[in-house]
Amino acid sequence: MKIIVRFFLIIFLLLSSAVAWQIFGPTISEPSEKYFYISTGSSIADLKQTLIEKKILSNTILFDLVSERLKFKKIKPGRYNISNSSSLIKLIRILRNGNQTPVKLVISKLRTNADLAKLINKHFETDSLSMIHFLDNKNGALHNYKLNSESVLTAVFPDTYHLNWNSTPKIIFDKLLKHSLLFWNEERKNKAAVLKLSPAQVYILASIIDEESNYSQEKSTIASVYLNRIKKRMPLQADPTIKFALQDFGLKRIYKNHLAVKSPYNTYVNLGLPPGPICTAKPQTIDAVLNAPKTEYLYFVANANFSGTHVFTSTYKEHQKKAKQYQQALNKLEKQKTKS
Repeated sequence: MKIIVRFFLIIFLLLSSAVAWQIFGPTISEPSEKYFYISTGSSIADLKQTLIEKKILSNTILFDLVSERLKFKKIKPGRYNISNSSSLIKLIRILRNGNQTPVKLVISKLRTNADLAKLINKHFETDSLSMIHFLDNKNGALHNYKLNSESVLTAVFPDTYHLNWNSTPKIIFDKLLKHSLLFWNEERKNKAAVLKLSPAQVYILASIIDEESNYSQEKSTIASVYLNRIKKRMPLQADPTIKFALQDFGLKRIYKNHLAVKSPYNTYVNLGLPPGPICTAKPQTIDAVLNAPKTEYLYFVANANFSGTHVFTSTYKEHQKKAKQYQQALNKLEKQKTKS
């Protein structure tokens, strides 16, 4: 009798150890995609099916028992980091508590609302259509922000942001806007007021300058040219705005026929700044505008040595001379390329 009791006791201990190992041991398999995603609207049944499909669990018997014990009833959608060292009880606690792994959203140069929507679609649950619907103000979502579909990118700064994968378009935009509002401190707003520009207008001008030059050391001088033109009510005549108007960002040269494009972004025809930015402006360029030096420059043209820098002039006669030199150098270069 003692032998039988001892036998069943051993069996019980072995089974208990096996169950304990399945619950507390590192028995969870890491998903092949590294992260485990729970979509908005998923049910417990959907969750269990996905855990099996992703081979994170081999069955859901113990999952059901532990979930009931831990009172895991409400699904919290999101992106979760699950490693091979995780236990079943740790997995359930992570999902129950909604301990998501945030998405790192890196924003660099974007030119259009569609570009931002595509970037969001790539990293978040929300699709590009929902984001573009929000950014294009289809349902008036931007009215409370005092923005519209053309000015909305003035609230988007190149930087790195951390958000949950299941964030809605509004939550994502609120995060971007908060960063923007922090940038526009009283000192910067006062400097913009001195220039008789709003923060949004400074951003728009900075976006044009970012498309004009990659050389940070000359951006404040370019800013002075455009500010002088605005004061004198001269058209900006910024070539990058023509590319934006045509939605052809690969144009190497702007010809006379390009200047006839009918668009509020055509700064050869329309006075002042366009209604929105032509790309996401760098914070350093915005500061270059706010701290632009006082100059007499009204013109600038690319340097004929193709260094990527510009030559600045105060009179149209000087500008014509420098522009002709650049055009001649450009024609010569194109002929050389044709021959080769």
